[in-house]
Amino acid sequence: MGRLIEELDYRPTAMGPLVLRRRWVAAIDADVVEVILGEEHLMSSLFTVGETELAVRGLAAATGEGLRVLVGGLGLGYTAREALADPRVASVEVVDALAPVIEWHQAGLVPIGDSLGKEVRCRLTLGDFFGWFAAPRVAEERYDVVLLDIDHSPRALLHPDHARFYSVEGLTRVREALSERGVFAMWSDEGPDDDFLAVLAAVFPAVRAEVVAFDNPLTGGASTCSVYVAGPAG
Repeated sequence: MGRLIEELDYRPTAMGPLVLRRRWVAAIDADVVEVILGEEHLMSSLFTVGETELAVRGLAAATGEGLRVLVGGLGLGYTAREALADPRVASVEVVDALAPVIEWHQAGLVPIGDSLGKEVRCRLTLGDFFGWFAAPRVAEERYDVVLLDIDHSPRALLHPDHARFYSVEGLTRVREALSERGVFAMWSDEGPDDDFLAVLAAVFPAVRAEVVAFDNPLTGGASTCSVYVAGPAG
């Protein structure tokens, strides 16, 4: 065992101090890598099932080949990597508002190394996902799958301004940016929210929330998260 906590990078941001750190966890006798923003624990390499299942379940609802995928939130890269593992995916664009996170991937500081930067089908873009859909898109620019993993849930937000996205108006803009076969999927750290499902149902013909269970070595039991999937009927 080395140091209990090793700070790999520290950056001040408009949203608070951003830290990438490696921490030894006694329950698994191993190091994990974590992303901390202010007082918010954004991501840990100890728990990645929710991130990978977001891609798996979102893509499972999509049909056809040559899928154009947009990922909101880069984190440690597990959602994007899982999306790229699907041979039907032609391209993945990942939008993140924090430049240091993109730089960590380019420098190989994250557990998956610099693999996303070396993948020709993947592009890492600095930008505001929640403002990404303000302008209409022509048919050739529309996405087949949009995967979102930024806020903890539709209610537990990293910034109050994000609330506008989780409305009928905000989600309508997402749907208008999707192709006819387009799917929107979103991770949540909480259980299914009936009120948010109703908002989704006002915009998309078919909606559901799937509970994802995974082992939690810290408790010795299981934990859960949710993946919302919304798309065309049928």
